[in-house]
Amino acid sequence: MAKIYYDQDADLNVLKGKKVAVIGYGIQGRGQGLNLRDSGVEVIVSQRRGGKNYELAVQDGFQPVGAEEAAEQADIIQILTQDHLQAEIYQKSVAPLLNPGKALLFSHGFNIHFGYIKPPKEIDVFMVAPKGPGALVRSQFLEGGGVPCLVAVHQNPTGNALKLALAHAKAIGGTRAGVIETTFKEETETDLFGEQVVLCGGLSELIRAGFDTLVKAGYQPELAYFECLHEVKLITDAIFASGISGMHRRVSDTAEYGDYSRGKRIITKETRKEMQNILSKIQSGEFAKEWIEENKKGRPNYNRMRAECDGHMIEQVGEKLRRMMPWIGGSLEKKAHAVQRSIVS
Repeated sequence: MAKIYYDQDADLNVLKGKKVAVIGYGIQGRGQGLNLRDSGVEVIVSQRRGGKNYELAVQDGFQPVGAEEAAEQADIIQILTQDHLQAEIYQKSVAPLLNPGKALLFSHGFNIHFGYIKPPKEIDVFMVAPKGPGALVRSQFLEGGGVPCLVAVHQNPTGNALKLALAHAKAIGGTRAGVIETTFKEETETDLFGEQVVLCGGLSELIRAGFDTLVKAGYQPELAYFECLHEVKLITDAIFASGISGMHRRVSDTAEYGDYSRGKRIITKETRKEMQNILSKIQSGEFAKEWIEENKKGRPNYNRMRAECDGHMIEQVGEKLRRMMPWIGGSLEKKAHAVQRSIVS
C-alpha cells in the first residue's frame, strides 16, 4: 500500500526564510503560487511579459520577473511551464544559477524521468503534483480543504528533500487531503498512459466511433451526439462520485446489463494488447522523444490531427446542440478549461 502523509507529517517551518520561484503562471502556477503566499511563503513569479498570465499575476499582487532573475533569487525553483518548454528554460535560465543549497521542484516528472533535464548531483530535486487543476487547488484551499497530491524525490543530497516536498504540499493544502508517496518514473508513466489510453485518446476515439456507427447506420446525427457524447458527463460524474459499481447503481438495470454483457466486446484482448504496447512505448521513452521532436519541427502532425478533429461532424452537430442548452456554458465551460490543463501537465 502507498505511503500517505497528512498535515501532522509536514512542517511549514522548513520553508521559513526560503524563497520559492514559480516559473510559469498558468493554471497550476497561479493556484500553487497564491496558496504558497497565503501560507506565509515568499513567492517570486516568473512569467513572460505581454501575455494574459503576466497581467493576471500583476492583478494578483505579484511583480513578475524573468526566469533568470527568479532562479537567481530563489532557494526553491519550481518549473511549471508546459513539458516541451521546460528543458530549454532550464538550460538557458536555471542551470547556470543552480548554486549548492538550491532545490528544483516539479509538478510532473516528464523532463526529469526521460532525461531532458539533468540537474547537478548536489541539488535536491523533488515533485509535488496536485491531482486536480490549479483552480481547484486554489478553491479547495480557500474553503479550508485541499486536493490530494503526489510527492516524489529524485535527488536528495541534503537529506531534506522529502521534508521540503511535504512542506510545499502543506503550503498548497495538499496534506489536508493526503499526499501519496511515489517516484518520478511511476508518476510520469502512469500519467501519460492515462491520458493516451483512457482520459483523452481512448475516450474521444470511443465517442467518435460510436457517433460514426450510428450516423452510418442512418440515425440522425443529433441523436447520435446525445447518446455518444452528451450523456458521457452523466456517467463520468457518477463514476467520479461513487466508482464504477456506484455508477451501476445509478443507471437502469438495462444499461447495467448492457455494460456487463457488451463492454468486453468493445475492449477486447486485442485492445488490451495495444494498451500494453502503448505503455511500452511510454516506458522506453519513445513517446517522449516523438513529442519533443514534433515540437522541434513546428508540430506538423499535431496541427494536422487537430484540424481533422475540429472538422469532424460531431463538432458541428455539438456546436449547434449546445446552443439549445445555455446551462452548459459559463461555469461549466470554465471548469472544462481548468480540467484540460490538469490533464496535460
